[in-house]
Amino acid sequence: MDVDSDSINLSSKNPGESDSTAQMDTEESSKNTGKEQDDIAKSMEQLQIESGKAGTSSTTFKRKPVIIIVVGMAGSGKTTFLHRLVCHTQASNIRGYVINLDPAVMTLPFGANIDIRDTVKYKEVMKQFNLGPNGGILTSLNLFATKFDEVISVIEKRADQLDYVLVDTPGQIEIFTWSASGAIITEAFASTFPTVITYVVDTPRSSNPQTFMSNMLYACSILYKTRLPLVLAFNKTDVAQHQFALEWMEDFEVFHAALDSDNSYTSTLTRSLSLALEEFYKNLRSVGVSAVSGAGMEAFFKAIETSAEEYMETYKADLDKRRAEKQRLEEERRRENMEKLRKDMGTSGGATVVLSTGLKDKAASSKVMMDEEEEEEIEDDFGEFAEEEEDVIDEDEDEEIASFSF
Repeated sequence: MDVDSDSINLSSKNPGESDSTAQMDTEESSKNTGKEQDDIAKSMEQLQIESGKAGTSSTTFKRKPVIIIVVGMAGSGKTTFLHRLVCHTQASNIRGYVINLDPAVMTLPFGANIDIRDTVKYKEVMKQFNLGPNGGILTSLNLFATKFDEVISVIEKRADQLDYVLVDTPGQIEIFTWSASGAIITEAFASTFPTVITYVVDTPRSSNPQTFMSNMLYACSILYKTRLPLVLAFNKTDVAQHQFALEWMEDFEVFHAALDSDNSYTSTLTRSLSLALEEFYKNLRSVGVSAVSGAGMEAFFKAIETSAEEYMETYKADLDKRRAEKQRLEEERRRENMEKLRKDMGTSGGATVVLSTGLKDKAASSKVMMDEEEEEEIEDDFGEFAEEEEDVIDEDEDEEIASFSF
């Protein structure tokens, strides 16, 4: 009886001890979970601080120098015009900086401070990638655009010593204006310095109304593509004066009179487009220049200064608005990612999580499908085997019945 009572007493003590140990375990687990939550909160705060620092870092905008990007159709005289600009800046004690972005040019009539040919070998790109002339130029420009932040940093270091940065573009206008590398280079300039696009027009060829309208349409597309101030430079005024072009832009009736002799579909379309571009002509600055004689350089630089002021008043505000919108979207995306990360870390409790790429699931599902197919094949084989056995049994029974004599 004593042994039974002791055993009873021991058994009565065990539940209390188990309760106390359970309470201690729960306290320890709660402490551990509290520490894990504190660690998760600290790590999330550090991530938020780092992301905030990354979001606030932006390039500082400088009012000087003014970037002049020279574009134009092939044969319009872009390189010769840029040579005249370089000569004018040197003669007028204007501090200029020259950048060449044409990798296919053999020789330059001016010295370039930054030359794409020093970085990218045009012919080697053609051989390596098995490209033609236009593809080689485009690929060379794409390769150079990947390191264009270094060009911006070089200009920023010398910004206080420069007034203008003259940029020469490839001869094929579509390679720069409608390519990703051209957009990257233009936006990199426009986000750091006042930037003006100069569209060079071949004045003698534009005496034809259809050719003139083609140039104006291209200039309009560049204006709305880059969203930057545009200056029209009617080149080769030493061969043909540009007064007729100014009259066509100011009065569409004069332009229609030039089209009266032609009754084709092209003239009808050109007449309609002239009415559509009337508002475009009003806000456009046009200057007649001569790359050979140097006429019109003073008027050109005055138009550039006016366009730079317009950039600071109008275009920079629009650029800041677009940049703020981009930062807002980036912050929202970052906040969503942080929320997802917080939820994932909360559910995992700080433990390591194996990310599923979907390959294992596909393998498992394919394995399951193969197993199911094998089972179906086995069942079919078993069904056929059972049917054969039944047929054999039926035949044996028939033979037994037939051989049985009553």
